[in-house]
Amino acid sequence: MSLEQASGGLGARIEDFSLPGVDGGQWALKDVRGEKGTLVMFICNHCPYVQGAIRRIVRDAQELEALGVKSVAICSNDAAVYPEDSFDNMKKFSDEHGMEFPYLHDEDQSVAKAYHAVCTPDFFGFNADGVLEYRGRIDSGGIKEEPHARRDLFEAMKQIAETGKGPEQQHASMGCSIKWK
Repeated sequence: MSLEQASGGLGARIEDFSLPGVDGGQWALKDVRGEKGTLVMFICNHCPYVQGAIRRIVRDAQELEALGVKSVAICSNDAAVYPEDSFDNMKKFSDEHGMEFPYLHDEDQSVAKAYHAVCTPDFFGFNADGVLEYRGRIDSGGIKEEPHARRDLFEAMKQIAETGKGPEQQHASMGCSIKWK
């Protein structure tokens, strides 16, 4: 079942892509897949939800890599209308926040459409077989960091790395809508 058939729902298969990264490279799915799982994140630079969560996103991606889960972030916003999300500004944003995972530009928005991404941040957690097992929030904090908030994204991806299955209970991510052309 493709993501298009499942409308981004659990059980959907991971979709391939080839996108330019802020590091100057061209990245495909095979380059970012993790041995025990893959986290595909749709983010942008200007969204207050992403700005409020970026430290937690970077932290979780670093900790998940040690568990065999690799992460990739994709910006699909229309940069003509939202210049803060331009490719040059993506480079600055990545550097400012110490993003060690690929940050890719989906200029024609085809990848966001294939994944049925709806907001920033939008998290898609796939198991080692490329099956979507998590489509939820980073934690209950949203824009603000809550010191004792359960780390929903991290815990879900850890479970996926260990068992291949995501949690039964998942809370939808909250954020700004993707800025479509």
